[in-house]
Amino acid sequence: MDETSPPFSASSAPQLRFGKIDDLSSRVAAAVDGARKFLFSQQHQEGYWCGELVADTTLESDYILLHTLLGTGDPVRFQKCCNWILQHQNEDGGWGIYVDAPSNLSASVKAYFALKLTGYKPDHPALVRARKRILEMGGVTEVNTFTKIYLCFLGQFDYDAVPAIPPEIVLFPNWFWFNIYEISSWSRAILVPLSICYAKKPFKKIPDDMGVEELFVGGRDKSRMRLHWSKKLISWRNFFLVLDRMTHWFEMVHVRPLRWLALKRAEQWMLERFEMSDGLGAIYPSMLNAIIALRCLGYSLDDPQFIRALDEFEKLGIEEDDTFRMQPCMSPIWDAAYAMFALGEAGVPANDPRMIKCADWILQKQVRTVGDWKVKNKKGEPGGWYFEFNNEFYPDVDDSAMVCLALGQVEHPNGRYQRESVQRAIDWIFSMQCKSGGWASFDKDNTRMVFEHIPFADHNAMLDPPTVDITGRILEMLASYGYDKNDLRVKKALKFIREEQEPDGSWFGRWGVNYIYGTMQVLRGLEAMGIDHHEPYVQQGAEWLRMVQNPDGGWGETCGSYDDPNTRGVGPSTPSQTAWAVMGLLAANDTRSDSVARGIASLLRTQKKNGGWDEPQTTGTGFPRVFYLTYTLYRQYFPLIALTTYAKAMVGAAQGTGVRRIG
Repeated sequence: MDETSPPFSASSAPQLRFGKIDDLSSRVAAAVDGARKFLFSQQHQEGYWCGELVADTTLESDYILLHTLLGTGDPVRFQKCCNWILQHQNEDGGWGIYVDAPSNLSASVKAYFALKLTGYKPDHPALVRARKRILEMGGVTEVNTFTKIYLCFLGQFDYDAVPAIPPEIVLFPNWFWFNIYEISSWSRAILVPLSICYAKKPFKKIPDDMGVEELFVGGRDKSRMRLHWSKKLISWRNFFLVLDRMTHWFEMVHVRPLRWLALKRAEQWMLERFEMSDGLGAIYPSMLNAIIALRCLGYSLDDPQFIRALDEFEKLGIEEDDTFRMQPCMSPIWDAAYAMFALGEAGVPANDPRMIKCADWILQKQVRTVGDWKVKNKKGEPGGWYFEFNNEFYPDVDDSAMVCLALGQVEHPNGRYQRESVQRAIDWIFSMQCKSGGWASFDKDNTRMVFEHIPFADHNAMLDPPTVDITGRILEMLASYGYDKNDLRVKKALKFIREEQEPDGSWFGRWGVNYIYGTMQVLRGLEAMGIDHHEPYVQQGAEWLRMVQNPDGGWGETCGSYDDPNTRGVGPSTPSQTAWAVMGLLAANDTRSDSVARGIASLLRTQKKNGGWDEPQTTGTGFPRVFYLTYTLYRQYFPLIALTTYAKAMVGAAQGTGVRRIG
């Protein structure tokens, strides 16, 4: 947007004259005004935004398992967990891992076991239906590695039948072909404490009637519990299974000369990352594993380290009258940055006290210390932002780029402080660029795909490769600070994006569901960098968005598109995904198509009287095919951005200047 043109506001829009679209402009203006007010109503007193993150019932199931193992369970809270679990049971008896998902075996086994641990009997109708479905899906032996290990803790699976996670992996030097810094940061934080658990093999005896013996197809036979060999004799899977069998043999004959050193190193690694963090990695699975690991290492229930770890874990809980649920983590930096950006785009003045308060809060969260990312990025200097309230070891590129975009909407009283902070972040982001030209989330060049064949890597997130959705956001951010397509680093990123486009014109979305998200992020990045809208690959992306629009005018896509790419862009319409599609089309300079008008009409039609939107569906991604998230603020700030961008586009179209953007 040019400097002489005022940002769109509710007061200016009704004066615009576009013939038939004049009434629509007025309605958009009113919707923007309502959405702004609603979003401000969600701002915390300290200045930030933080919506609840909702995941599947495995979190509540694991909560029951953890406290059963520790002997610290609260029967009342356990029953509230069970109420939550039972509310989410599918009609066929199982449990899914996202809203309206088909039943998932691991989630179903965990839920079944949690209910039994809380006192539910096998003849309870919910358990009868669950047992039938679990056996139809293959039974306990087919669950994922993490579920098997958790079952081992309470004697329901055999340790020598699970994939080995020896703590000796922390001793491998950084130059070695495999070491813990060649896997994703979240896998690292999950597996290091879990390796301590594997080495110590905790066990708590529970009554037989609380077990899951009935969930083994054909009985609990150890020969059927082990992982299966690949039919292809020479394969990476079989290679790693040979190593796994060898590791188990060394465990059996107690040949592990470096075990004491490995445990000490793993403990030290874990304790160091407790500092300046809301628990290890500030995410649910690593925090849970760390608590169990501390007990395995001999830490008492009243040890300060244990108390702190458990307290941080419990902070993720949300207790209501008859239910208790756990969040996978908290998202204040992400939500605050996006809310601030959306409000700034929607015409809130850059010196508005509420915006400055958020900017002041977020600037204080900038990382100034070295984290795990430094291992593969030796030249980079700290300067990023993380996702949670405190997670100093793990800033991520995506949050850092979003914060920079958001700060571009604010005039902090200490302008020099703001400019220096942003430049420090941009320098760090550039230092994190991968060889391919794209950007990943937490690490640089974390791309050794062979490690996905490691037996314990079935959580489908062993690596952190560069992705187009993050890369598109970074291009949008860089453009807002004066970088252009002639910059060599930008050229590499543009080449990466071109090479990653799908044959149908869409782009994959790693961190949002799914191709609608990825395509939107790329198109916004390309438009910000001044790529010609007439480029065939730009129009192919836009045409794909138009092709997958729903009859009701909105857009939707389920998490099932990660399992079956043929279902990309298919799903019930949601406010966030409708907003993404509209944002993508507008970025491709589609200002007049029926698709955009119908998308805007859908957002207007579904907006509530309080200015917000409802969205029961899951649109956020944790680990594709394994773990998904519902960001409860996505349904608020993305429609606001879409409506505002549309209003500005209409101003530009009326004046013959095309889509106009702030930045």
